[in-house]
Amino acid sequence: MLIPVGGRTAYAYTGGRPFDPAQPVIAFIHGAQHDHSVWALQSRYLAHHGHAVLAFDLPGHGRSAGPPADSVPAAAQWLLDALAAAGAGRVVLVGHSMGALIALDAAARMPDRAAALVMLGAAFPMKVSPALLAAARDDEPKALAMINAWSHSRLVHRPGAPGPGFSVINQNLALMGRQARGVLLNDFAACDAYADGLERAAAVTCPTLFVCGRRDAMTPPKAARALIGRIAGSKVVEIDDCGHAMMAERPDEVLAAIRDFVRGLPAPTR
Repeated sequence: MLIPVGGRTAYAYTGGRPFDPAQPVIAFIHGAQHDHSVWALQSRYLAHHGHAVLAFDLPGHGRSAGPPADSVPAAAQWLLDALAAAGAGRVVLVGHSMGALIALDAAARMPDRAAALVMLGAAFPMKVSPALLAAARDDEPKALAMINAWSHSRLVHRPGAPGPGFSVINQNLALMGRQARGVLLNDFAACDAYADGLERAAAVTCPTLFVCGRRDAMTPPKAARALIGRIAGSKVVEIDDCGHAMMAERPDEVLAAIRDFVRGLPAPTR
Protein backbone atom coordinates (compact mmCIF):
# COMPACT_ATOMS: atom_id res chain seq x y z
CA MET A 1 0.00 0.00 0.00
CA LEU A 2 1.45 3.36 -1.06
CA ILE A 3 0.62 6.42 1.04
CA PRO A 4 1.49 10.08 0.33
CA VAL A 5 3.30 11.54 3.35
CA GLY A 6 4.86 14.98 3.30
CA GLY A 7 5.06 15.10 -0.47
CA ARG A 8 6.80 11.72 -0.72
CA THR A 9 5.57 8.16 -1.13
CA ALA A 10 5.51 5.85 1.88
CA TYR A 11 4.99 2.10 1.78
CA ALA A 12 3.05 -0.03 4.24
CA TYR A 13 2.54 -3.78 3.97
CA THR A 14 -1.05 -4.69 4.79
CA GLY A 15 -0.60 -8.39 5.45
CA GLY A 16 -2.03 -9.64 2.18
CA ARG A 17 -5.46 -8.06 2.72
CA PRO A 18 -6.85 -4.65 1.74
CA PHE A 19 -6.47 -2.10 4.51
CA ASP A 20 -9.83 -1.38 6.15
CA PRO A 21 -9.64 1.38 8.81
CA ALA A 22 -13.03 0.29 10.13
CA GLN A 23 -11.29 -2.74 11.66
CA PRO A 24 -8.99 -2.50 14.70
CA VAL A 25 -5.74 -1.06 13.32
CA ILE A 26 -2.26 -2.33 14.22
CA ALA A 27 0.80 -0.40 13.00
CA PHE A 28 4.22 -2.07 13.00
CA ILE A 29 7.43 -0.01 13.12
CA HIS A 30 10.74 -1.71 12.33
CA GLY A 31 14.15 -0.99 13.80
CA ALA A 32 17.43 0.39 12.46
CA GLN A 33 18.55 -0.75 8.99
CA HIS A 34 15.42 -2.87 8.56
CA ASP A 35 12.08 -2.62 6.75
CA HIS A 36 8.52 -3.93 7.01
CA SER A 37 9.52 -7.49 6.14
CA VAL A 38 10.79 -8.23 9.67
CA TRP A 39 7.10 -8.42 10.67
CA ALA A 40 6.16 -10.93 7.94
CA LEU A 41 4.58 -13.58 10.16
CA GLN A 42 3.03 -11.33 12.79
CA SER A 43 1.55 -8.81 10.36
CA ARG A 44 0.10 -11.41 8.01
CA TYR A 45 -1.48 -13.46 10.80
CA LEU A 46 -3.17 -10.45 12.39
CA ALA A 47 -4.36 -9.15 9.01
CA HIS A 48 -6.14 -12.46 8.48
CA HIS A 49 -7.62 -12.53 11.98
CA GLY A 50 -9.72 -9.41 12.28
CA HIS A 51 -7.22 -6.56 12.15
CA ALA A 52 -6.25 -3.86 9.68
CA VAL A 53 -2.45 -3.90 9.40
CA LEU A 54 0.05 -1.24 8.42
CA ALA A 55 3.65 -2.53 8.57
CA PHE A 56 5.56 0.57 7.55
CA ASP A 57 8.84 1.12 5.79
CA LEU A 58 10.23 4.18 7.56
CA PRO A 59 11.34 7.01 5.24
CA GLY A 60 14.56 6.14 3.42
CA HIS A 61 14.10 2.43 4.22
CA GLY A 62 12.73 -0.28 1.94
CA ARG A 63 10.16 1.13 -0.46
CA SER A 64 9.53 4.45 1.31
CA ALA A 65 11.13 7.51 -0.24
CA GLY A 66 13.80 9.30 1.75
CA PRO A 67 15.65 10.92 3.27
CA PRO A 68 15.46 8.98 6.54
CA ALA A 69 14.26 10.85 9.62
CA ASP A 70 17.28 12.18 11.48
CA SER A 71 15.82 11.77 14.99
CA VAL A 72 13.33 9.63 16.89
CA PRO A 73 10.90 12.56 17.37
CA ALA A 74 11.04 13.33 13.63
CA ALA A 75 10.30 9.66 12.84
CA ALA A 76 7.41 9.70 15.34
CA GLN A 77 5.91 12.75 13.66
CA TRP A 78 6.29 11.03 10.28
CA LEU A 79 4.45 8.02 11.71
CA LEU A 80 1.57 10.20 12.92
CA ASP A 81 1.37 11.82 9.49
CA ALA A 82 1.42 8.41 7.76
CA LEU A 83 -1.36 7.06 9.99
CA ALA A 84 -3.48 10.12 9.28
CA ALA A 85 -2.85 9.80 5.54
CA ALA A 86 -3.93 6.15 5.67
CA GLY A 87 -7.17 7.08 7.42
CA ALA A 88 -6.34 5.23 10.64
CA GLY A 89 -8.16 6.29 13.79
CA ARG A 90 -7.34 4.49 17.04
CA VAL A 91 -4.33 2.27 16.57
CA VAL A 92 -2.16 -0.26 18.39
CA LEU A 93 1.50 0.73 17.92
CA VAL A 94 4.04 -2.11 17.79
CA GLY A 95 7.73 -1.21 17.51
CA HIS A 96 11.02 -3.09 17.64
CA SER A 97 14.31 -1.59 18.87
CA MET A 98 14.57 1.90 17.29
CA GLY A 99 10.97 1.35 16.24
CA ALA A 100 10.04 0.83 19.91
CA LEU A 101 11.33 4.32 20.70
CA ILE A 102 9.41 5.72 17.73
CA ALA A 103 6.23 3.97 18.85
CA LEU A 104 6.73 5.25 22.40
CA ASP A 105 7.22 8.83 21.24
CA ALA A 106 4.19 8.61 18.95
CA ALA A 107 1.94 7.07 21.62
CA ALA A 108 2.73 9.92 24.00
CA ARG A 109 1.78 12.43 21.31
CA MET A 110 -1.58 10.80 20.49
CA PRO A 111 -3.19 9.83 23.82
CA ASP A 112 -6.70 9.82 22.38
CA ARG A 113 -5.76 7.61 19.42
CA ALA A 114 -3.24 5.18 20.90
CA ALA A 115 -5.27 2.08 21.74
CA ALA A 116 -2.19 0.24 23.03
CA LEU A 117 1.59 0.18 22.81
CA VAL A 118 3.86 -2.84 22.33
CA MET A 119 7.63 -2.38 22.59
CA LEU A 120 9.96 -5.20 21.59
CA GLY A 121 13.68 -5.05 22.30
CA ALA A 122 13.28 -1.66 23.95
CA ALA A 123 15.89 0.21 25.97
CA PHE A 124 16.42 3.66 27.39
CA PRO A 125 18.81 5.19 26.96
CA MET A 126 19.49 3.33 23.70
CA LYS A 127 23.16 4.19 23.50
CA VAL A 128 25.28 2.75 20.69
CA SER A 129 28.88 1.78 21.42
CA PRO A 130 31.50 4.17 19.98
CA ALA A 131 33.11 1.24 18.14
CA LEU A 132 29.85 0.38 16.39
CA LEU A 133 29.13 4.00 15.54
CA ALA A 134 32.62 4.32 14.09
CA ALA A 135 32.15 1.16 12.01
CA ALA A 136 28.77 2.41 10.76
CA ARG A 137 30.51 5.60 9.62
CA ASP A 138 33.74 4.18 8.22
CA ASP A 139 33.21 0.49 7.43
CA GLU A 140 29.53 -0.37 7.02
CA PRO A 141 30.04 -4.07 6.08
CA LYS A 142 31.99 -4.52 9.32
CA ALA A 143 29.19 -2.81 11.26
CA LEU A 144 26.57 -5.07 9.68
CA ALA A 145 28.58 -8.15 10.60
CA MET A 146 28.89 -6.92 14.20
CA ILE A 147 25.16 -6.25 14.45
CA ASN A 148 24.29 -9.61 12.93
CA ALA A 149 26.47 -11.46 15.44
CA TRP A 150 25.10 -9.55 18.42
CA SER A 151 21.44 -9.73 17.35
CA HIS A 152 21.09 -13.50 17.59
CA SER A 153 21.15 -15.83 20.55
CA ARG A 154 22.90 -18.58 18.59
CA LEU A 155 24.49 -19.21 15.22
CA VAL A 156 22.53 -22.41 14.55
CA HIS A 157 18.79 -22.42 15.09
CA ARG A 158 16.51 -25.41 15.42
CA PRO A 159 15.12 -26.08 12.97
CA GLY A 160 18.19 -24.68 11.25
CA ALA A 161 16.44 -24.58 7.89
CA PRO A 162 12.64 -24.30 8.31
CA GLY A 163 12.39 -23.83 4.55
CA PRO A 164 14.65 -24.44 1.55
CA GLY A 165 17.42 -21.85 1.43
CA PHE A 166 16.35 -20.24 4.70
CA SER A 167 18.81 -19.06 7.35
CA VAL A 168 17.93 -16.73 10.20
CA ILE A 169 21.48 -15.35 10.26
CA ASN A 170 21.89 -14.86 6.51
CA GLN A 171 18.36 -13.52 6.11
CA ASN A 172 19.04 -10.67 8.53
CA LEU A 173 22.38 -9.82 6.93
CA ALA A 174 20.80 -9.75 3.47
CA LEU A 175 17.98 -7.52 4.69
CA MET A 176 20.36 -5.01 6.25
CA GLY A 177 22.47 -5.03 3.11
CA ARG A 178 19.49 -3.90 1.01
CA GLN A 179 19.22 -0.53 2.73
CA ALA A 180 20.95 2.51 1.24
CA ARG A 181 24.42 3.45 2.39
CA GLY A 182 24.28 5.93 5.26
CA VAL A 183 20.93 4.76 6.66
CA LEU A 184 22.63 2.70 9.37
CA LEU A 185 24.68 5.60 10.71
CA ASN A 186 21.62 7.85 10.59
CA ASP A 187 19.52 5.33 12.55
CA PHE A 188 22.17 4.62 15.16
CA ALA A 189 22.85 8.32 15.67
CA ALA A 190 19.12 8.89 16.20
CA CYS A 191 18.93 6.12 18.83
CA ASP A 192 22.08 7.31 20.56
CA ALA A 193 20.86 10.92 20.77
CA TYR A 194 17.29 10.26 21.91
CA ALA A 195 16.83 11.85 25.33
CA ASP A 196 13.04 12.07 25.78
CA GLY A 197 12.25 8.46 26.63
CA LEU A 198 11.37 8.81 30.30
CA GLU A 199 9.32 11.95 29.71
CA ARG A 200 7.42 10.27 26.87
CA ALA A 201 6.90 7.09 28.89
CA ALA A 202 5.38 9.05 31.76
CA ALA A 203 2.90 10.57 29.30
CA VAL A 204 1.71 7.19 27.95
CA THR A 205 -1.78 6.34 29.21
CA CYS A 206 -2.69 3.35 27.02
CA PRO A 207 -2.17 -0.35 27.90
CA THR A 208 1.48 -1.21 27.28
CA LEU A 209 3.40 -4.45 26.74
CA PHE A 210 7.18 -4.96 26.74
CA VAL A 211 8.51 -8.05 24.95
CA CYS A 212 12.13 -8.91 25.81
CA GLY A 213 14.52 -11.62 24.67
CA ARG A 214 16.32 -13.13 27.64
CA ARG A 215 19.52 -13.53 25.57
CA ASP A 216 19.31 -10.13 23.89
CA ALA A 217 22.84 -8.67 23.81
CA MET A 218 21.77 -5.46 22.03
CA THR A 219 18.97 -4.38 24.36
CA PRO A 220 18.98 -6.76 27.35
CA PRO A 221 15.79 -6.95 29.45
CA LYS A 222 17.31 -4.86 32.25
CA ALA A 223 17.77 -1.97 29.79
CA ALA A 224 13.98 -1.58 29.59
CA ARG A 225 13.45 -1.24 33.36
CA ALA A 226 13.47 2.55 33.41
CA LEU A 227 10.73 2.70 30.76
CA ILE A 228 8.71 -0.07 32.42
CA GLY A 229 8.82 1.83 35.70
CA ARG A 230 7.43 4.99 34.09
CA ILE A 231 4.39 3.41 32.42
CA ALA A 232 1.76 2.56 34.98
CA GLY A 233 0.40 -0.96 34.71
CA SER A 234 2.72 -2.04 31.91
CA LYS A 235 3.12 -5.77 31.32
CA VAL A 236 6.29 -7.69 30.46
CA VAL A 237 6.81 -10.90 28.51
CA GLU A 238 10.31 -12.41 28.41
CA ILE A 239 11.05 -15.03 25.75
CA ASP A 240 13.55 -17.80 26.54
CA ASP A 241 16.51 -18.55 24.26
CA CYS A 242 15.86 -15.39 22.27
CA GLY A 243 18.11 -12.56 21.15
CA HIS A 244 17.43 -9.12 19.68
CA ALA A 245 16.24 -10.44 16.30
CA MET A 246 13.25 -11.92 18.09
CA MET A 247 10.72 -11.78 15.23
CA ALA A 248 12.95 -14.17 13.25
CA GLU A 249 14.38 -16.27 16.09
CA ARG A 250 11.11 -16.80 17.95
CA PRO A 251 8.35 -15.74 15.52
CA ASP A 252 5.59 -17.85 17.07
CA GLU A 253 6.32 -16.66 20.60
CA VAL A 254 6.41 -13.02 19.48
CA LEU A 255 3.13 -13.43 17.64
CA ALA A 256 1.53 -15.08 20.67
CA ALA A 257 2.63 -12.25 22.95
CA ILE A 258 1.19 -9.58 20.65
CA ARG A 259 -1.96 -11.55 19.82
CA ASP A 260 -2.81 -12.39 23.43
CA PHE A 261 -2.18 -8.82 24.58
CA VAL A 262 -4.37 -7.34 21.87
CA ARG A 263 -7.13 -9.84 22.58
CA GLY A 264 -7.17 -8.70 26.20
CA LEU A 265 -7.63 -5.01 25.42
CA PRO A 266 -10.86 -3.38 26.56
CA ALA A 267 -13.48 -2.92 23.86
CA PRO A 268 -13.33 0.58 22.34
CA THR A 269 -16.00 3.03 23.40
CA ARG A 270 -18.01 4.74 20.71
